Amino acid sequence: MFGRDAIEYKTREQVQAMRRAGLVVADAHAAVREAIRPGLTTADLDEVAARVIEAAGATPSFLGYHGYPATLCVSVNDEIVHGIPGERVLEPGDVVSVDCGAIVDGWHGDAAFTVVLPDADPADVALSDTTERAMWAGIAALATGERLGVVGEAVEDVVASAPVTYGIVQEYVGHGIGSAMHQPPEVLNYRARGKSPKLRPGLCVAIEPMLTRGSRTTQVLEDDWTVVTEDGTRAAHWEHTVAIGPDGIWVLTAADGGAEQLARLGVQVAPWD
Repeated sequence: MFGRDAIEYKTREQVQAMRRAGLVVADAHAAVREAIRPGLTTADLDEVAARVIEAAGATPSFLGYHGYPATLCVSVNDEIVHGIPGERVLEPGDVVSVDCGAIVDGWHGDAAFTVVLPDADPADVALSDTTERAMWAGIAALATGERLGVVGEAVEDVVASAPVTYGIVQEYVGHGIGSAMHQPPEVLNYRARGKSPKLRPGLCVAIEPMLTRGSRTTQVLEDDWTVVTEDGTRAAHWEHTVAIGPDGIWVLTAADGGAEQLARLGVQVAPWD
């Protein structure tokens, strides 16, 4: 199951189990999207996702992970990732990133999205839209690339083509995923020298660019979890879990497998059924 580079390559049956976990994450995301509005607390969103995961007979990936105390990560405004749900009340115009993971039969799914609450600042909407486009470009690159480094190249190209300058967070990157939530290899969101792992069937990765409206420099708050922008600018985070099969790629945490978004980029989804 493991290659020489310590990457866990999945079988068809294992990828199908990850798909089941991914669909639980997709359902949790859908429920949170429907519920989210100004006036709710971030803990309210956590409860919504927890109910969906429990009803599906799955287990939250995050709860208890290295002591993490919640089902979701909910990061608001200058919080980039790993925001702990609590008593914070969502306000109009907030930028809210929601990260969720679930386990089914020992296999993980992991995905994140960002929403800008009304009344939205157009600059915040553009930030989220660019981050989402960068994620899908990175995913699409897996369909034709030879090595994993194509993801970072695609993400960086989208960010570079934006009409304004964004910071690409570098301390926190994508990752392998499967029987554990975080596995080799790292999936960078920027160009890097050196050879990256070859793309081959059975590789499953979480693609997750994080962009800021200012500097890419980050710091961690006193709770030892919440990562914020050092300059106080707002951030966005998008993520999906993707499998490479013998005939192409499959977005395990998208309800339609990624078909609609990837079709716009000229890529067909190839479920490993």
